[in-house]
Amino acid sequence: MDQPSGRSFMQVLCEKYSPENFPYRRGPGMGVHVPATPQGSPMKDRLNLPSVLVLNSCGITCAGDEKEIAAFCAHVSELDLSDNRLEDWHEVSKIVSNVPQLEFLNLSSNPLNLSVLERRCAGSFSGVRKLVLNNSKASWETVHTILQELPDLEELFLCLNDYETVSCPSICCPSLKLLHITDNNLQDWTEIRKLGVMFPSLDTLVLANNHVNAIEEPGDSLARLFPNLRSISLHKAGLRSWEDIDKLNSFPKLEEVRLLGIPLLQPYTTEERRKLVIARLPSVSKLNGSVVTDGEREDSERFFIRYFVDVPQEEVPFRLTCKLLSRTPRSSLCYQVCCELYFS
Repeated sequence: MDQPSGRSFMQVLCEKYSPENFPYRRGPGMGVHVPATPQGSPMKDRLNLPSVLVLNSCGITCAGDEKEIAAFCAHVSELDLSDNRLEDWHEVSKIVSNVPQLEFLNLSSNPLNLSVLERRCAGSFSGVRKLVLNNSKASWETVHTILQELPDLEELFLCLNDYETVSCPSICCPSLKLLHITDNNLQDWTEIRKLGVMFPSLDTLVLANNHVNAIEEPGDSLARLFPNLRSISLHKAGLRSWEDIDKLNSFPKLEEVRLLGIPLLQPYTTEERRKLVIARLPSVSKLNGSVVTDGEREDSERFFIRYFVDVPQEEVPFRLTCKLLSRTPRSSLCYQVCCELYFS
């Protein structure tokens, strides 16, 4: 059923969180008094407002009375406004500027590409730590403006925005720890490396469904670009070379990797894929969401060596075996197996 046009944030708030529709209490006096309208028509006596407000898919186009927003939402810390019809950043700013404790804001699937975000409006977002702009088609110029005004931003979601390139701002954002930029059209590694420049403290990078075709970067450069990267998702990337997998070892703090659905691994069985990848990534403790145990790593390293025993010598990735030896303790079982197979 279509939502009425021109619904305000305050109108939807009053409707959804009335005692009749949202019988929620966290203690005596936690409701919020609603003043009468100028016309004096009766309104519900109280609203039961939690600190997390979910107002998605409500047809919201504007803020409504700012004084009422300030009175009702002083304690609100999370706000979900996804799938509404907000297209004017000024209206978003009117809402956010009156929610002083706000830390999480979801603006996904609002047509915010239809207006320009000015810095004075972006300043109202300054306390936000987690911002979701999925499917908002927000331009990089808008993202840069936001980054300049959000000094404490830690998590940013930019999925489904049709990005084919990445535009670097003049200044970086050292506070950001997590970036979700899945389901875009980023294919060239030259675009991905810009993310390292923009976000030097990045801990988690989710690049799923971008079809990145290769990691075209020397190992020492990767280490400088992403010195703090602990987790990366390359789900459904276009990687076709084992050299790309080996380059992941250049990230000095990498612990978690997701590599499902890449062309390189298609010829292998599920078991072969996991064991071959584990053997090549000695520092990774979690692969595709599953913890790599010590026993599994030992089995995988054995499998890696024996997998190539019957392959013609010219096809054996001997240099990779040498790499495995060089990064494997001499006391390990894998080292002993390598020596037996190749040097006995």
